[in-house]
Amino acid sequence: MDAVLLFSFPKRPCSGDLLHAADTTILPNSDTVDRSLVYLLALPDPSVSIDLSLERILDLAALEMEKDKLIDCAMRAASAIQEAAMRSARRLASIHNAASWPLPSDLTVKVFSILDTRSLCHAAAVCSMFSKCAGDPFCYSNIDLTAKDPKISNTVVSTIIQRAGRNLQSLKLGIWPSPAINEDSILCASYSSRSSMELSGLSWSERRPSQRKQPCILTRSCLLALSADGAVAGTLLRSLHLYNIDKMDGSAFSVALSVCPSLLNLEVVGLRFELRQVLDSVSATCHSMESLFVESSETGSDDSLKTSTCVDLVNGCPRIMSLTLRGFKLNDHKVRVLIKGLTKLKLVDFSTSYSITGLFLRNLGNGSNAHLLEVLILRDCLHLKEVEISLFLMVLITGDCKLLRYLDISNKDGLSTDDDWNVRCYSPSIPLSRVLEERPMLSVLAQFPADGCSMDTDQINAQEISSNSSLQDENNQLLGPDYVGSSGSSYRSDLASGSEDAYESSYAFYDGDSLDELEYQ
Repeated sequence: MDAVLLFSFPKRPCSGDLLHAADTTILPNSDTVDRSLVYLLALPDPSVSIDLSLERILDLAALEMEKDKLIDCAMRAASAIQEAAMRSARRLASIHNAASWPLPSDLTVKVFSILDTRSLCHAAAVCSMFSKCAGDPFCYSNIDLTAKDPKISNTVVSTIIQRAGRNLQSLKLGIWPSPAINEDSILCASYSSRSSMELSGLSWSERRPSQRKQPCILTRSCLLALSADGAVAGTLLRSLHLYNIDKMDGSAFSVALSVCPSLLNLEVVGLRFELRQVLDSVSATCHSMESLFVESSETGSDDSLKTSTCVDLVNGCPRIMSLTLRGFKLNDHKVRVLIKGLTKLKLVDFSTSYSITGLFLRNLGNGSNAHLLEVLILRDCLHLKEVEISLFLMVLITGDCKLLRYLDISNKDGLSTDDDWNVRCYSPSIPLSRVLEERPMLSVLAQFPADGCSMDTDQINAQEISSNSSLQDENNQLLGPDYVGSSGSSYRSDLASGSEDAYESSYAFYDGDSLDELEYQ
């Protein structure tokens, strides 16, 4: 006997009774609702039966307003039944998953901890069991919310950081304009004295990172969650990566770094505030820093770095092994202070930096940290001189910088001549073949454009042109009167004294080799 026969129903109600029953202020009896729902579910063809029944009920209503109200009630009831059915299906599926899932919850959490952040959020939406496991703080130790499209908001970032709590070790935020370049592919064993773009089939413009078109929706407060609840999330953070966050400013960045004393790896791409603020914050708080990567959003526009800031970084972060500063105005003296002071440096990258002529390469192989430097990248440094590169390669031939295994001196505009950086060398006379013969374990990347593919100096702005005279003055001050370009002995001598940025007169510099004796205490 059908379950419907177990219940008795009253005769067909009139329209007044239906409208009275539709009053939402009156709570129906649960038994009545259960009997009605059982009856509906037992119908052999509910679509036809309910359609005919609704038509008969509407015929009983005398007023159009009553009919409209009955139709609204029917739609609400149908929607409520559908939502209840979906919730029940999810609940049953969750119970089934919990019973059939082969792993215990602790192992499930460990598996989920291997997933990237987006995949973890997708897994959490599968069922309540997965949602519970995916909510474990251990799953959020390495947060990666980078994307090509600006879809992540401050609220999402704050929620996920708070989920991680003290388990947070790595945080990546922002818009990454192009796929990350594999370092192993960069440190290749091939070189070319001319443009090897022909070999790869890529032009210079195609090899350059594509510029992002949409602004990031993250604001300056996107890192505030690191300092919440007593800075629980920031205290043990080891790695922080920020990509093209337009609205991030120096003060908000300094506040975020002030609660991250254990930071070992910092990467900031698309920096829109002064490099000096970044280095000041790092040297003041992150004394265990091992890898520092900063890239400007506008090449050559940031001239904020001072020698005092370089000295503070050397003193505050003596453990730095990898230093990358791309797209800033860095003269040779500042670069020299950083390289000579950071004695554990293994990787140095000053690509696309302005004002670097190569003078800092002098005596680079004789310093206290010469035995540690393994990678030196000077790609697309506008003022890099042919004579300095040639002399440095000659020093490599003699055996200096014994652990250097990768050198990149490629330049899309060619190297600068000794007298005028506007005059470019597209086929520089540098002893590449001899270097590879004497140093077979050294990889040299020297890619230059073909003759005639010179840069358009007429389009260089007034600021860059005016830097020519100041750059020449600086070189004259650093070199001193005894410099002879082709002399090996003079090449090994250190930089002479002079003023830099007016050289910050409060700092003392010394003549000759005494510059190597600067103490960083």
